[in-house]
Amino acid sequence: MKSPEMIHKVVFSGLVCATLLGTLGSRPLVAQADEGALFLLLPVGAQAISVGRTMTGVQGPESAFWNPAGLAAVEESRFLAYRGDMLAGESTALTGILSRNPLGVFALSYQLLDGGSFDETDSQGNKTGEFTARNHLGIASVATGITHWLDVGMNVKVFQFNLGCRGQCTNGEISSTGWAIDAGLQARPFEGVPLRFGAMVAHLGPDLQIENAAQADPLPSRMRFSAGYDFLDRLVARDELQLWVDVELEDRFQDPGSGRIYHLGTELIAGTDDQIMLRAGYQEGEVGQADGFAVGVGLRFDRFDIGLAKNLAGSITGDTEPIHVSFGLAF
Repeated sequence: MKSPEMIHKVVFSGLVCATLLGTLGSRPLVAQADEGALFLLLPVGAQAISVGRTMTGVQGPESAFWNPAGLAAVEESRFLAYRGDMLAGESTALTGILSRNPLGVFALSYQLLDGGSFDETDSQGNKTGEFTARNHLGIASVATGITHWLDVGMNVKVFQFNLGCRGQCTNGEISSTGWAIDAGLQARPFEGVPLRFGAMVAHLGPDLQIENAAQADPLPSRMRFSAGYDFLDRLVARDELQLWVDVELEDRFQDPGSGRIYHLGTELIAGTDDQIMLRAGYQEGEVGQADGFAVGVGLRFDRFDIGLAKNLAGSITGDTEPIHVSFGLAF
């Protein structure tokens, strides 16, 4: 007789696989030219930025904003905070993770993207009001290990776009709320071989409606596939040094082939319990990003984690982005 724990894992994995297969198997008749809620594509987390957003096969706390299957490997409950500035605004994110392995890992996350404020003026150039742009994102995540080599996870996301007004504004305030899901898996199918794979679908949900249904835009749904290998596994003791190199393919799921992007990420990990991580990656231009390289460093000491990242290419405006910072605490 199967245990309740095993039944839970089988049912949950079936739900994730059904989401993956059902969405990957569907093809719209007409490709959408416009997409709404593009802030969902912006990277979150110092690790993610430093490895060029090559996160689909990576395990860890930041997976709540990427492939939720990566949360299944988090062994301790944790709190994670992130802060970074980018072209679209100032991003602040918080994640609380509750680890209840072998049953599963649960997480709640929140992100605020503050787009700043700008003036509304009349025909004479006089200021009549002030707009403020805010995007809010809430995520509920669940992940579990099905076997020793396969993890699955799912995100349920609620987001809101809000353009507020102080004073007199021509179009008044604009606000729109939507929801989406992510579903993903991570696999390490070859015992004794440091090879990992990841696959996910992201931002699946109904069209975002701001004014009316006729002007609704589809969400920026994406497919992501990755493979990674530890190139130092046969050269040094695994507990001492690891060098993971991951490659990733990202594409639009509503019109495959129309938005194909390749990512490359590397992470050199030294140590076991206390670790030093040196990271580098390459990312192709998309919302708020420019083609080019990024670098970063991570430190793990006792129950504390800190990550720093720098996008060397800067933003698409030519300005150099500041340092992105993540801080974690296990409890």
